[in-house]
Amino acid sequence: MHLTKSPNRSSSSSSNSSSTSSSRIAYKFECHSNSKQNSNTGKMAAEARTISQPGHIRDRRVRSLPHILLLAIAVVSLHFESVSGQSMMTKNEPMFISRSETFKFITGETIVLPCEVANTDTYVVAWKRGIAILTAGSVKVTPDPRVRLVNGFNLQIRDALPTDAGDYICQIATMDPREITHTVEILVPPRIHHISTGGHLQVKKGSSVRIECSATGNPMPNVTWSRKNNILPNGEEKLHSHVLSIENVDRHKGGVYICTANNRVGQPASSQVVLHVLFSPEISVERPVVFSGEGHEATLVCIVHGETQPEVIWFKDTMQLDTTERHIMETRGSRHTLIIRKVHPQDFGNYSCVAENQLGKARKTLQLSGKPNVAVFNSPPISQYKDRYNISWAVDSHSPIEEYKLSFRKLPQGHEVVGNAIDSPSSSSSMSSSSSSSSSQMYGSGLHAHRIGSNMGGLSGLSGLSGSGSYSGYGNMMHWGHNDWRNVVLPAVPVSHHYAQGMSYMVRGLDPDQHYEATVQSRNRYGWSDLTNSFVFSTSSNDGPVDLSTFLNHGLSDNEMRDLSVTFYGSSAINRQKLGLLALSSATLALSLLVA
Repeated sequence: MHLTKSPNRSSSSSSNSSSTSSSRIAYKFECHSNSKQNSNTGKMAAEARTISQPGHIRDRRVRSLPHILLLAIAVVSLHFESVSGQSMMTKNEPMFISRSETFKFITGETIVLPCEVANTDTYVVAWKRGIAILTAGSVKVTPDPRVRLVNGFNLQIRDALPTDAGDYICQIATMDPREITHTVEILVPPRIHHISTGGHLQVKKGSSVRIECSATGNPMPNVTWSRKNNILPNGEEKLHSHVLSIENVDRHKGGVYICTANNRVGQPASSQVVLHVLFSPEISVERPVVFSGEGHEATLVCIVHGETQPEVIWFKDTMQLDTTERHIMETRGSRHTLIIRKVHPQDFGNYSCVAENQLGKARKTLQLSGKPNVAVFNSPPISQYKDRYNISWAVDSHSPIEEYKLSFRKLPQGHEVVGNAIDSPSSSSSMSSSSSSSSSQMYGSGLHAHRIGSNMGGLSGLSGLSGSGSYSGYGNMMHWGHNDWRNVVLPAVPVSHHYAQGMSYMVRGLDPDQHYEATVQSRNRYGWSDLTNSFVFSTSSNDGPVDLSTFLNHGLSDNEMRDLSVTFYGSSAINRQKLGLLALSSATLALSLLVA
């Protein structure tokens, strides 16, 4: 066998071999295009067998490049055909556009659950709840008339109920079923379904009360208690609890209590409980002392509370009063009034109102008085002088004031001045003792204050000067202890017949920059008024006008006596009169006082 071949033969052989190889490759591609099920591995093996045929060894390096390119082209072509085939299959498969969600609806609203799908022409779309089929395709299976399909396969449920809460499944019926799940929560507005007392509760005074309020709703509502037009007995406006407890009930704790349930769904729910307290009569008076005068009208008022409504009777001392022309009895709600017209002197005295119901009886006493009211100080609290103070006051009285009783002293150490009042535990007791001591000093014949008042009263009768003016000029002639009360009787001259009356008085012989306290009482024909509260005044630390009282031991000047005054008040204006002692010389007046 010869290895050397003729060129033509070789060329012919090479040409035939090349055409044979090309036809084989073309055959392979054709086979692949006709059958897409052959694997890439088989194709490569076939190519390997083709290339290894006799006649291909020669010029191997030259021929390998076209073969590799052709093989790569074949592989890429197969890949794109496979992807295109899979894409076609995916586009044709059913799928969900909607996603699983949780929805909240209020009772009564319309529920709409979305189920948007694609490529379901040959498949059945169904709605399920648990094992129950609601719809299949476009057919409604459930007998519930509230259920239907809208806008394709969206599920609608009208007039939502609490029982509609739960999971709803939209399913595509494929070999391996595909589905989405919607969760529905039904929000329920609050509702009060139970109050332990039934809305009305009647108890006796001193009892304990417990009221329960139960409510439902979704979410569970918060329950609070409040009181209509008032605060709760514990002092709070609201109580966050379903139980309201009240201890030791009295009439002040009765009323309307409100239970409120709120869960922020819809409107809050509320229910009322009326607490009715049964108790024996309780009486209070508008004014324990009523001031009046002859010929005037007097009104006595008792405020009476009681359940059941008590009967009220009026008494004068121990005598029951009946309605007459002068005695009129009125009732408006809890306000019981006794009106006395054209008061007579015998009408003054003690009255009482007596109230009685099935649970008991009560009595309250009032006084109808012709005495003056308690006086009110109206002078400034700080003097412009360092050693004297002009004190003044006003008093209301239906009868003319006959005299005043003024008491004053230097404020003891340890007493704190708050405004014009005294902050001291002993202030009230000291005032009481001053009242008793001033009474004895006024009417005791051996007391210096009374002698001066009496003697100067005689002098004022000659000269037209009142007792107050005469005493004010000589207050510093007397020597008292450091904290002793100084008591002065001041006749009301001239007598005023006006309702509003008053007096002013110059207190002398005081120490500079010191606090003093004073009280006053007034007397008319029916007796003495109550003592005023303690009034605090102060002297100045600065030098004021010259005080001529320093010359008392050497006689009194006419100028000083002209400063003495008595003041009375009319109903429309304040009238001030200054009465000078022009008829008496200072020496004669001083001598008269020293002899006395």
